[in-house]
Amino acid sequence: MSDLGDWFRSIPLITRYWFAGSIAVPLIGKLGLVSPVYLFLWSDAFINRFQIWRPITATFFFPVGPGTGFLYLVNLYFLYQYSSRLETGAFDGRPADYMFMLLFNWICIVITGLAMDMQLLMIPLIMSVLYVWAQLNRDMIVSFWFGTRFKACYLPWVILGFNYIIGGSVINELIGNLVGHLYFFLMFKYPMDLGGRNFLSTPQFLYRWLPNRRGGVSGFGVPPASMRRAAEDQQGGGRHNWGQGFRLGDQ
Repeated sequence: MSDLGDWFRSIPLITRYWFAGSIAVPLIGKLGLVSPVYLFLWSDAFINRFQIWRPITATFFFPVGPGTGFLYLVNLYFLYQYSSRLETGAFDGRPADYMFMLLFNWICIVITGLAMDMQLLMIPLIMSVLYVWAQLNRDMIVSFWFGTRFKACYLPWVILGFNYIIGGSVINELIGNLVGHLYFFLMFKYPMDLGGRNFLSTPQFLYRWLPNRRGGVSGFGVPPASMRRAAEDQQGGGRHNWGQGFRLGDQ
């Protein structure tokens, strides 16, 4: 048990709480401590009956059973792997920026879920994080099941197909990829590669709540030359300091 506790405490802070919530809330529903009908995102209950907790519980809840258990475990693994790698890589030392990314993606997914009557939001949010990781490491060669190897930029679409095969919904994964692309485009691609304005910036209250531990963002990905030049121009006070990344499975 001490080894398990040490492993859990080694998970980056934000990922740790997200991971724990994604285990605790399904367990609460499975044990019947709270009826699962109160954990889904239902637009009528949220809007007309003011059950404002539903977007939050729908993000953590997943109906675990004989037909969905494997899908749940696979996506829990993706959550742990890629959220940890973003938090300790591209957002290393800047938890407020990482929290802002999660909040932005979550708000977009909640709005989409209400519009499209999506009742579960766990997989879309996980896929949005995985998509951002894949774009920041787009030229890295990654390995998947059965030894298949391809560039990381294709990983979200491979996992979309993989989740569909094991019982997922293409819509959930597709929404996650589109939201992840929206964040990546507005935060990185448009201002740094295309020279546009910054549409997204982390609110100051998040910096007060989660202060930076050190200056600069480091870790994942090698951006295009134009993005590297923009980053070099910002050295000393800029937001991004791009690193080399690492392969899947590296510790």
